[in-house]
This record gives sequence, structure tokens and C-alpha cells, in this order.
Amino acid sequence: MPDSAFDFDLIVLGAGSAGLGLALFMAKANMRVLLIDRTAADVGGDCLNHGCVPSKALIHAARQVHRARQATQFGLEVSGTADMGRVMDYVRERQEIIRRHENPDYLRGLGVTVEIGEACFVGPQAVEVNGRVHRGRHLVLATGSRPQQLAVPGAELVRLYDNRGIWDLRQLPARLLVVGGGPNGVELAQAMQRLGAQVTLVHSAKQILEKEDPSISAVLLNRLRDEGIDFQLEVKIIAFSDANTARVRHADGRETTVGFDAAYVAIGREVGFDGLQLEKAGVGLDAHGHLVLGEHLQTTNPAIFAAGDAANSLKFSHGAELHMRLLLFNFFSPIKKKLDYDHFSWVTFTDPEVAHFGLDAAELDRRGTAYERWETDFADDDRAVVDDYRYGRLLLFVEKNWLPGTKRRLLGGAMLAPGAGELVQELILANSAGLGVEALFDKIYPYPTAARINQALVVSKQDISPLAQAALALAYKW
Repeated sequence: MPDSAFDFDLIVLGAGSAGLGLALFMAKANMRVLLIDRTAADVGGDCLNHGCVPSKALIHAARQVHRARQATQFGLEVSGTADMGRVMDYVRERQEIIRRHENPDYLRGLGVTVEIGEACFVGPQAVEVNGRVHRGRHLVLATGSRPQQLAVPGAELVRLYDNRGIWDLRQLPARLLVVGGGPNGVELAQAMQRLGAQVTLVHSAKQILEKEDPSISAVLLNRLRDEGIDFQLEVKIIAFSDANTARVRHADGRETTVGFDAAYVAIGREVGFDGLQLEKAGVGLDAHGHLVLGEHLQTTNPAIFAAGDAANSLKFSHGAELHMRLLLFNFFSPIKKKLDYDHFSWVTFTDPEVAHFGLDAAELDRRGTAYERWETDFADDDRAVVDDYRYGRLLLFVEKNWLPGTKRRLLGGAMLAPGAGELVQELILANSAGLGVEALFDKIYPYPTAARINQALVVSKQDISPLAQAALALAYKW
């Protein structure tokens, strides 16, 4: 088609993390951009409305309550329970602050054409919304995902909350059942336990946070159990007997019941493209209903791409950002980049946090990559001693067969500690920029910053004489 045949240089379906980034950048580059979402309230996507933002605000409130109770060891007296209504008011206040820059009028003021309504494809590069047809040079499906539902007998008897409905809760349940031991379920479980609920978490696998190294997950599990959460692992919900009773089956075949006053389901997310009429655009789906995508995130229609959860890969807000950056680069560059998750990172915002970056042991083994496993606890780290987190763990995967005189690459790793998501940022930089672990060896850290643990592990693994290593260890201690 000639340029005059296109109303827009880019049409984006979905105003979440990926869609907003794409639309704003292209508009800033003086491109004609159309951004479409179902309702004005959906602008901002799951992250602002139901995910990252409200969950982290809830975690902040719960942490404040928890720290107040911890202060009793220093002679303070704390009484009463958290007011769930006031907690949720705080959550909504935080959302509204961010929403000032994520709403249709604000986006229109920056040059983005915004349409609110149900969209569908009417041709290979054409969509219809509100009775009007718009044609785009490039189109991006950034329609997000939705919580997977718990389909067991008796589910219709129970008010099952998920990450879309939980924010309407105004009364703290005395007993909360959480189904699912991934990041979503574990974060919510700890927050609600700290606010005063008695939480039982049921998970079908042997460990929580299955994508993490077992040594990391095990420490977190023990910490959360110490806070009073009842974890039932290798246990599945098989039915609900009534509105307050779940029947569960254990790995050994036993069946027991769990009583609860409210239930939260966090068993994963699923994508769907209902009503979009993808077939009219020549966009293919696989047997599971997922988009058939190439290595540049293009669909079976070369003019249509996917980003964020719609691409059905790593479902993180910053995963959508990764997709957005890849698409923008490829829109403007004749040399195309391929999708690559080798340096991807994420954080589970429990207390302590779990931070993960780069490749893990399973992936390195699958690729046949030679590596060394370096790990340490925080028992002798001075900052961990004074701040009371000696239980912390640091795990690094470091290149094994490197040539003397060259950089020894940091392939991946994980950390469990308060603020781990911040402490690993220099490790993420070393991993993504190929700096090598020597960069940490040569750095001077202010004492006693928490990030010194990164250097301590690297120093302990350097191939130097025992005398020189003793001198370095002494200097580090000072």
C-alpha cells in the first residue's frame, strides 16, 4: 500500500505497559499513532489497575504494620489491628497519583490519538472501533492477559478473589486461603498475614517460587513460616464443600479440608483474543490459542506484532518494556534484533525480596555451558549483622572455561535479602554489559553498604595466594 493509504504509522491495541511505551515514543518521534483500549479505566493496563502498583502499595502498608509490631522488642507498645478499609484507601491514592500520567486526556495532550471502545480487525492492516475503520502501517497486539480461573467442583459456591477483585476488599478476613505459590500468591499471602489475617497457602508443587533455585526458595519459605503462614505444599484443591470449606488432596493421597473466610486464587495467567477477529487480519494462533510469533515478535501477518503478555512469554511489566524496546528498534533500524531473554531479571517483592537475573542452572545445563556455582550466606556480613538479616543468600553462576587475562563473565544469579532488588542492580549491569566479575573485584564500596556482599563473594573466589587472600579479607573487614 502507498503511504497515503495509511491513517496511522502505528496502531496499538491495548494501553498497558507495552502499548503506552510504544505509543508515547512514536508520538514523540512525530509519527501518527492510534492507541485503543476498551475503557478509559483500562488505560495503564494490569500493572496500574490490578497488578504491580496496587500490590506494592499493599506490601508497603503491611510492612509498616509489621515493623511497628517488631518495635516492641525495644520497649514500645503496639496494639490494635490494621484497618483494611484505610489500607485500601492508601492503595487507591497511590494508583491515582500514577494515573495522572496514564489516562486518555493526558496521552492526547502528548500527540497520541486515543480511541476508547471494542476493536476488531476488518482487514490485514485495518481495525474498526466505534464504527470507524483505521488503517496502520504497523499494528501491535498489546492486549494483556487475565487471571486463570480455578475450575473445581463447588467453585460457584465461593467468592474467589483474584488480582482484579481483591482491591475491593474492605474488611480483613480472619482466615485467608491463598491458592498458588508463585510470586503473586506469596506476596499477597505475606502482606495479608502481616495485616492480621491467618493465611493458609496451598500449592501443588514441592517448593514455592518454582522458577527460583531451591536453596533460595527454601530460605524464603522458612522466613514466611516463621511469620505464621501455613504452607501446604504438594497439595491440590479438589473441590469446595461450601462457601467456607475447601477439600484438598495431598501428595500421599490423603484428603483433608481447609476452612477460610476469603479465598485468593493466583494460579497463573492466560491470554485471549476474544472479539478481535484475528482471522480477518491473517493472524494465526497455535493449538493452545496463543499467537504464532517469529523471533522479532511478528505474527503470521508481517505488519502485525505482539508485545507484553499477549506474546505469552514472561508476563512481567518490564517484560512488556523489553518487547516495546525491541519493536521500536526494529521499526527504525534496517538491522533487526531478535528477542533475547538471556539477561532478563525479575524481583519477587516479599520481605526478604528475591531477585533473579540472567541464566539459571537448569538453562546453563541445557545449553551445555561450563560454569561455576558461587554462593554464600550473609552470616558474617557486617551490614547483615547490624540490620538483622544474616539469613540472606547470594548465588552466582560464573563462566568456567575462560582464557587467562580475559573477563570472566557473570552468567546469572539470584539473591534473597531485604532490598535484594536494589542490591543486585550492579550484578545485572555486569551480566547484561559483559563486564565480568573483575569489575566487582576492583570496585571500592563505602562501608558498610549492603552491596559489599557482592564483592565479598567475588573476592572469596579469586585465584590468589593464601597470604594475599588473607590480607584482602582483613582489608575488606576493616
